[in-house]
Amino acid sequence: MLFVCYPKCTTCQKARSWLDSRGVTYDFRDIKQENPTRQELEDWYRKSGLPLKRFFNTSGLLYKSLELKDKLPGMSEAEQLDLLATDGMLVKRPLAVGDEFVLVGFREAEWAERFGA
Repeated sequence: MLFVCYPKCTTCQKARSWLDSRGVTYDFRDIKQENPTRQELEDWYRKSGLPLKRFFNTSGLLYKSLELKDKLPGMSEAEQLDLLATDGMLVKRPLAVGDEFVLVGFREAEWAERFGA
């Protein structure tokens, strides 16, 4: 499994501690140092079954400064994916990516269901 997060984010820290305390193994990736590619984002989006809007970090400063709340509804899926790929800080985190699943954000009940903890 790939665990994608921003190490300074408290929610990411909580998710990482949660995984570690349950012995879940993962490959760690700092989203600020290694932004997901457009292809990765598209693959994860398709695999997740979630609306693309869920992949945006709507509480982030960059999201707000770009006024994406107003702009996203008028953008195509391709444009949204291209935008997400420009900066990891636009992407909702943490992300847990496995062969059969993608979890976006840390919801403990959802993670417990996925990891059987």
